[in-house]
Amino acid sequence: MIHRIVPSEAIGRILTSLMLLAGTGVAADDHGEANAAASSPTLQVTHILGFEGISSNANGDLSIQGDALRFKKSDGSGAQITIGSIQDVFLGEEDKQVGGVPLALGRVATPFEGGRVIALFSHKKYDTVTLQYLDANGGFHGAIFQLNKGQGRVVKNELVAQGARVTPLEDQARKQATPEAKSDSK
Repeated sequence: MIHRIVPSEAIGRILTSLMLLAGTGVAADDHGEANAAASSPTLQVTHILGFEGISSNANGDLSIQGDALRFKKSDGSGAQITIGSIQDVFLGEEDKQVGGVPLALGRVATPFEGGRVIALFSHKKYDTVTLQYLDANGGFHGAIFQLNKGQGRVVKNELVAQGARVTPLEDQARKQATPEAKSDSK
C-alpha cells in the first residue's frame, strides 16, 4: 500500500515542526533576557505614560543612578525622580500577539486547525512596573513602564533596596476587600 501525503498535510506538518522549533528558541530567549536584566544596570523599556515631558509609548533606557530613577530617550531627553519620593511599586504582566498581518494570514491559511498551534507561539509576555510617587511640590503622580519578561521584579527589588516604599501584599488585599458604606435611608 502506498501512502500519499496531500500537499496541505505536508505544509501543516512543516509549520507544526517549525513552530515547535521556534518555541524552544523563544524559551531560551526569555531566560537570557532575565539573566541580562540581573547583570545590566540599564534596561531597555517603553514608557507607557506618566513622566512629564515624555511622550506616551516612548522607548528608552531606565536606570537607577545614585538616589534617582532615570528614564532617557535615545534623543537625549529624559526625566527622573528620586527613589525616596516613590510611594509604591506595582508589578503586572502583559501578553501581546506578535507577527502582525503576515502571521495572521499564516494562521488562517494553515489547514487542520494548525493556526491554533501557531497562535500558541505568537505571543510575547512583558512585565509592567507602575510607580506612585510625589513630585517636588508634594503632588501625587504615577508612571507605567513596560519591560521584558523577568525584568520587572529586578527593578522592584533594586528600588526597594535603595529605599522606595512598597505596600505589603496583605495591606493591598485589605484595601481591596473593604466593604462600601451602606445607606440606611428607607
